[in-house]
Amino acid sequence: MSAQAWLAVGVVLGCLGLMLFTAAAPELILLGGVVVLLMSGVLSPEQALGGFSNEGMITVALMYVVVAGIRETGGVDMLVQHVLGRPKSLRGALLRLIVPVASVSAFLNNTPLVAVFLPAVLTWAKRLEISPSKLLIPLSYAAVVGGTISLIGTSTNLIVNGLLLHSGREGLGLFDIAWVGIPCSILMMTYVLLLAPSRLPERKPASAVFENPKEYTVEMSVEDNGALVGKTIEEAGLRHLQGLYLVEIERGDEVLAAVGPYERLQPGDRLVFAGVSDSVVELQRIKGLRPSADKSFTLEDRKHRERVLVEAVVSPQCALVGKTIKEGRFRMVYGGSVIAVARNGQRISGKIGEIRLEPADTLLLNVRPPFLERHRNSNDFLLVSQVSEYLPVRHERAGLAWLILAAVVLSASFEWLSMLKAAMLGAGAMLLTGCCSVPTARTSMDSQVLLAIAASFGLGKGLEISGAASGIAQGFLGLAGNNPLLVLVLFYFLTVVLTELLSNNSVAVLMFPLALAIADKLDVSFWPFIVAVMVAASMGFSTPIGYQTNLMVYGPGGYHFTDFVRFGVPLNLLMGVIALSIIPWVWPFYP
Repeated sequence: MSAQAWLAVGVVLGCLGLMLFTAAAPELILLGGVVVLLMSGVLSPEQALGGFSNEGMITVALMYVVVAGIRETGGVDMLVQHVLGRPKSLRGALLRLIVPVASVSAFLNNTPLVAVFLPAVLTWAKRLEISPSKLLIPLSYAAVVGGTISLIGTSTNLIVNGLLLHSGREGLGLFDIAWVGIPCSILMMTYVLLLAPSRLPERKPASAVFENPKEYTVEMSVEDNGALVGKTIEEAGLRHLQGLYLVEIERGDEVLAAVGPYERLQPGDRLVFAGVSDSVVELQRIKGLRPSADKSFTLEDRKHRERVLVEAVVSPQCALVGKTIKEGRFRMVYGGSVIAVARNGQRISGKIGEIRLEPADTLLLNVRPPFLERHRNSNDFLLVSQVSEYLPVRHERAGLAWLILAAVVLSASFEWLSMLKAAMLGAGAMLLTGCCSVPTARTSMDSQVLLAIAASFGLGKGLEISGAASGIAQGFLGLAGNNPLLVLVLFYFLTVVLTELLSNNSVAVLMFPLALAIADKLDVSFWPFIVAVMVAASMGFSTPIGYQTNLMVYGPGGYHFTDFVRFGVPLNLLMGVIALSIIPWVWPFYP
């Protein structure tokens, strides 16, 4: 390979390493890689910036708006209410959950779909007396696999199709990928129904102290001149709180671990409670207490009465990951205070301000109502939901929003319009009809994902024009030989491994030029390798970081990393067998 080819390979490997081993934002790493290739002359400015005008990337951005219209009108909430019901067994509950989720995921982006279903499933599981850990991994898997049924089911499909069109080749039809997606969905459902009851963990033992598997540590302080000073625990009404119990009192350097009912409260006492999120509302109503993590707000403060309790799941992209709550200056950055933290369904010991945040941590926040609207589509949080209350939605427009989505699907499937034009009209219709507001449309477009996609196009182009893709393909064939099926098998599972560690969109863009180069070296059709990229890049079952929806359910389900490995690896292998049996049959090597 030439010097430019080796440089392109080095830049790509460097980007992959930085994304894997550092907390730096993936989109900034990828953009940095593009800048290196541009400054070194590997890419021209037009090639470096080509991703920003790619049809697939623009279609992804527009579909974010279409999906936001469905969510804002309560369209998915209505679906949840009608399909979940009250099954008589765990398998019945799984069936009621995964079939509609996989079906709807064929047309809606899976991340907002899981965001809507997740709180509903947690409530549903509590009512059915089923551990949420039996349901949440199946919820994520159903959303992931359902996305492989249609071209608009996941952004990965749209991106790969956009690359095909940009290269001057013919793209896929809306449901062409369903040849693989439907059998894979049936396999996923069968696997979940047979094995989830026994293989998924039970994170809610009968002896658990709390009814809800998410336990919180909550710190409250006694106000210096408040109504509770001098009162006993019993007199203050802190002994028989519903769903809460007083764990200890921190008084200066002294810790009272076994708090008796006749212990008298002193000014500045820090009271540590354990309980579930809905019960924390009770503490907020007790005059004379304030959240320890937010000393500037008291219950008598008018602004405080306008504040609400919110649960938020920390995203890997959150700037506070790796920092303590105090170091991250949470209140200044987000306009709210952290009053409780849960990780893997377990209480976290120590002072709230000294807790170092990790991805998938669940935070209980005291914020003003606009926080919900501002951060519901934020890159910092995977899930934001209000405790005990819900944001108002325009249910009367839910039917209209579904009609707009149906029009997008029909116009694209019958090829009346290209996918880009259909998405453009759909997004415009959502805005014009009021199903989606302009601010919501703006925030719904995940800028970090879109920037990462656009930058990945530049890196992929660098591999292609430098000759690196051709050189890697030649080396790949040296390992696998000239048997197209064997090469396809190795190529598929290499893509699966990469997507378990990195962004599925970035992996798809980087593997695309390799797919074309390998097909060219073998002198076979490129279609089997292109479809393999689409499918394999979406098969992130084996790690919580393999797919964003896995990370969304990781904290609320109380899962451990190994839960995904044990349950996901066999499914990944079975999916590979099914996909690799169908792909060469539907898209033969020698058409």
